Order: sequence, then structure tokens, then C-alpha cells
Amino acid sequence: MRLRTNVDAAPGRSPRQAIPFLLPALVVLAALVLYPLVYSLIRSFFDARGDEFVGLSNYVDTFTDPRTLTAFRNNVIWVVVAPAAVTGLGLIFAVLTERIRWATAFRLVLFMPMAISLFASGIIFRLVYEEDPNQGIVNAAAVGVHDVFSPASQYPGARPREGYAATEAGFTASRPSRAGEVITLPLIGFSPQDVPAQALPASVPSAGDGELRGVVWLDVSVGGKAGTVDPTERGLPGVAVEAVSEGKVVARTTTGDDGRFTFPDLARGEVVVRLPSSNFTLPFRGLTWLGPSLITPVIISSWIWIMTGFAITFIAAGLSAIPRDALEAARVDGATEWQVFRRVTIPLLSPVLLVVFVTLVINVLKIFELVFVIAPGSVQEEANVLALQMWQVSFGTGGDQGAGSALAVILFLLVAPAMLFNIRRFRRERS
Repeated sequence: MRLRTNVDAAPGRSPRQAIPFLLPALVVLAALVLYPLVYSLIRSFFDARGDEFVGLSNYVDTFTDPRTLTAFRNNVIWVVVAPAAVTGLGLIFAVLTERIRWATAFRLVLFMPMAISLFASGIIFRLVYEEDPNQGIVNAAAVGVHDVFSPASQYPGARPREGYAATEAGFTASRPSRAGEVITLPLIGFSPQDVPAQALPASVPSAGDGELRGVVWLDVSVGGKAGTVDPTERGLPGVAVEAVSEGKVVARTTTGDDGRFTFPDLARGEVVVRLPSSNFTLPFRGLTWLGPSLITPVIISSWIWIMTGFAITFIAAGLSAIPRDALEAARVDGATEWQVFRRVTIPLLSPVLLVVFVTLVINVLKIFELVFVIAPGSVQEEANVLALQMWQVSFGTGGDQGAGSALAVILFLLVAPAMLFNIRRFRRERS
């Protein structure tokens, strides 16, 4: 007579007993994962309409299409830069916040972006990086810092009416002048509402012996004569004026509140009057963050902001599991904090860091929403990634679900190794 062991009597040990409980999940998994995967694989060997078998033609076209090659290139940039940056930042923040009093609150704040959908986060960052400083906070900050060290010109966009040629140094008169003459410089291209409040009515000065005099005013009065100072027109204060002789600046002056200026004790001979370009430089409006050259780094930066909280949470959990005896023993042996971090903390955290890194790689390979929302339509091709290219080919202007299925299969083959790697690590840790 055979005695039943404890193992035989233990409930739930038989695989047959588990099948009824797993069956609903297996059905859902087959319907939502296995069937689409097999169907996409079969569909990738047919043409756009799905009627004609084309073999590997869709795959060949995929690897010769310039848009798809751009998507491959951008995905490589994402995989190389984004997961490493998020893992590194998560490690730094997790270690630095381990000993502070409000560590939990700090980590909670950094984790909050994870609670927002990627679509909503994309809309937020689309506004954050807007080129107009009145809307985009990044350019607003950049303009504020720039103007502190390099103030904007007083009359941006203004220009002389006639008689002056535009050069890199400014507006230079087409004919020379000499002492005893009077120069009138009517400016246009500037709004009268933006003229400084201290500006006084303009008037032409009288000639002075040994002095070169002139007036700079805004020549925009309605009903007046162009190039002539009218009673309602105001002078432009603070305009820099230069006298140039043989390519060198021999005198500088600035207009008064009535727009008048004087070059006293000007040497005999002819000079050319020049209005430096610093008077009319357009204000700094920030960078075109959503342009072709910066769009991919901008989207990567937004993804880093979103996912850093995820990395901090996992790495902080790994830090809490590190035996404190190992850290204290290293400190007792005379190791500095940097040596403890590099030779003890990181080696003990390496399994957690690897899992976080691989998980982020999987996430990056499937990135879609941020690129679709943040990148304007005009530069979406430069920011393209495989998931977005798959959608555009299948459901966008392409409408070719055969080529889209081929891209889906390629994307699955890229993601699968990382998924298998994570699964194997989890199994080794359990065993």
C-alpha cells in the first residue's frame, strides 16, 4: 500500500486543475496577441489590397524606402540615447534622495508624469517647445536670459527711407558728408506706438560751423510729405550714429529726445554717416525647437522627463534591498562615498539596472504617441520612427497594409529579443 506524500496531497499542484482557471486568459491572449501576430505575418506577404501574393517584396521595399530608413536611424538614436539617459538619471536621483528627509515626496513628484498618458504629455510638450515666446515656456526662458546679457535693440526692423545702403555693419549713406552740413534721416518700418514715451517732436537743426548735424525721425505721418519733417512727427531718441572715414569709425554719437545729433569738432574732410545695425536688430525669439534639426532631441527629452520616475521607483526599490552591512564594511575599510557607490552599490544594483534598461529599450522601440503629437506635420518625416511609419503606411496616406504588416513583423522581431531577455532574467531570479 502506497502512502500519499505531502506533495501529492497538496492542492493546486496538478496542471490539469490549473487549466480551467488559465483558459479564459489563454483565449483572450490568443484573440488579442496570437491571432493579430499570425495574421500580420501572413498579410505581410500580400499586396496592398491583400489579393495577390508578393512574397518578400514588401520587406525589400521596406529596406529601400528612404522614409523607413530614416525611421530606422531615429530608432537607433532612441535606443542608444534614451534608455541610458533615463537609467542614469534614475540611478543618480535614487541615490541622492535616499538620505533626504522628503525622499518619498520627491520621488512621487518625479513619478507623476507616468500617470499622464503619452498623448497628453505630447500635447504639453508641443506647447512647451512652441517657437513663439508668448506661448512656449522654453523660448520664453531663453529670451529672458538672452535679453539680460544682450538687450534687444530699441527700433527692431526700422530702416532709412532712401539714400542709405544696407550692409552687414548697418545702413551706410550713399554719399559722403562734411562739417557744416545738415543731414536728415527719415526712418520707416517701425510702429509709431512703439516710439519711446520721452520722444519729442522732430525738427531740422540749423547748420553749425565745424559741426555735422542731423536729425533722425519716424517719417510716418499721414498726409505729410515723404522725407520731410512734419509737425506731428517725433524724433527717435537713443539712435546710435557713426561717422566713417576710409573704413574706420572716427566719431560716434547718439540722438537726443528730439532725434537730433551732432558731431562736434569733426576733422576737415568728408565722412560717411552710418546707422549701426545694432539699432535695428530684430529681437531674439528663441530657437526653432520643433524644426528639422532639433525635433528628435526635443521628443527624446520629453520622453526622458516622463520615464525618469519609472526608473527611480525601480532603482530605489533595489537600493532598499541592498544589505547595509556591505556598505558599512566598505566605509569602515576606508572607502570614500564615490568608491562605495562605484564598487559596491552599482555591482549590487546591476541586475535591477539591467532590467530597467531592457524594459526601457522595449518601450523605446514601440514609441509612437510622442512623435505623432509633438512633431509638426512639416517635420514629421525627420522625426519618424518605426511605429509611426507602420501607422502611416497602413492607415495614413499610404493605405498599404501589406507593407504596414511587414513593418509590424520587423518591429516585433526587434522587440522580441529584449522581451525574452527580461523573461529569462525573471525566471533565473525565481529559481
